[in-house]
Amino acid sequence: MSSNRSGMPLAQAMALGRLDAHDQAQLVREGQLSAAELVEAAIVRIDALDPQLCAISHRADTAARTRVLGGLPAGPMSGVPWLPKDSLDYPGMPSLGGSRSRSGMLASQGHAFTTRFDAQGLVALGKTVMPEFGLLGSTEPLLGPVTRNPWSLAHSPAGSSGGAGAAVAAGMVPFAHGSDGGGSIRLPAACCGIVGLKPGRDSTVRVRGRHVIEDLFVGDSLMSRTVRDTAWAFAAAHAQPGRTMVREAGKRRLRIAVVEHGLSGAAPHPQVAAMVKASAELCASLGHVVENADWPVDGPATMRAFQDIWCHLGADSVDAVRPLIGGRRLEDALEPWTLALARRAERLPTSALESAYARIARLPGELADFFSRHDVLLSPVASTPCPVLGSYAPDQPDEFLMAQMFRWIDYTPLQNIGGTPALSLPLFEDADGLPLGSMFAADRGGEEMLLALAYELEAARCWHDRWPPISAAA
Repeated sequence: MSSNRSGMPLAQAMALGRLDAHDQAQLVREGQLSAAELVEAAIVRIDALDPQLCAISHRADTAARTRVLGGLPAGPMSGVPWLPKDSLDYPGMPSLGGSRSRSGMLASQGHAFTTRFDAQGLVALGKTVMPEFGLLGSTEPLLGPVTRNPWSLAHSPAGSSGGAGAAVAAGMVPFAHGSDGGGSIRLPAACCGIVGLKPGRDSTVRVRGRHVIEDLFVGDSLMSRTVRDTAWAFAAAHAQPGRTMVREAGKRRLRIAVVEHGLSGAAPHPQVAAMVKASAELCASLGHVVENADWPVDGPATMRAFQDIWCHLGADSVDAVRPLIGGRRLEDALEPWTLALARRAERLPTSALESAYARIARLPGELADFFSRHDVLLSPVASTPCPVLGSYAPDQPDEFLMAQMFRWIDYTPLQNIGGTPALSLPLFEDADGLPLGSMFAADRGGEEMLLALAYELEAARCWHDRWPPISAAA
């Protein structure tokens, strides 16, 4: 627990937490609040809220205070606090990746992604919890802690950016970094009721060291509660310096194709199906042309390709750990799920990998053809409402996880292996009041169109006025 050095009253800190990044930054620019006070308020909120949610894996309060005292770069978001994910290298913080195998050695430098946000004056307060190496859809690492959903402590915030999703949804910080290799931004955004953009390939500056699978699959952004915050962060981290952010709803009416069933062909949970129908009706009421469609790809083959390469990602993780653990058993350093993925990769014939990359190579043409006839694809984010904790824990039987976890994420991997953008928006809730995510996807370069549509949907639904029971607004 961190001491409240500023003496800021809890009520004031919580009131600030109900503001998005734009409004927090405006207080600093207008001189109503100092950057130090803004950061201190976030520390107070973390002290108050994180003991229940366990979203934070590393605290960097002292480093954050020191950075502010040393003076921050001028910028539209100067002084705004944020949280990197546990896998993101940030100078002076450990990168454990949610794994017991890591030493906890502090990173000496980051990559262009963190440098961009440092140059904008954002202040990193620590790291968020994630499952081991981001390989699972729930944030329950054996390293600990288990992260809980601020809407219901019995439920998962999803993963792998689950700590980020919980922290933003609760109002601890307005920004938290998410990385998405198979749905890891969109799934937590859906379960936690926030905005989650998975950018397309080549749209973001380098985030991490080079890795052939992660470079191909993973998109990174800052998760937030409002579209304007997400739009600002996307522009700030864009591969083209000086990119202008999207600031308003689009005027053009879009052709929106609605797909209800998953890539495997299975139907979603009835409440998820009802949510997609309601999302489609909302878009139609706003004047967009909405029609039902099928996936523009061979869905089962696409999921099979994703799963086969995902297993190789697990095997790469095991290979990287072997020389680091000395005489320790792999079972004492790595989780059962990671080891199970590696074993499956060893059993796969080389031709399976060849088939997977051949399937990936066909996707750009297939998706471009589809998006020549439609502007946006609307689908669920996941096949069921938010799962209870333990459903996809890393020590569940691996055959169960192989079947059920991939069945749950039956919508999101297409954009990862296809390199296209997708956005999760919290338009509706399930019967228990937990958020359900609606996913809007586009062709490459379509992020700004998706954000313009999101502004319009945000005005229609005003989700940022809805807060979970454990939050800055409770």
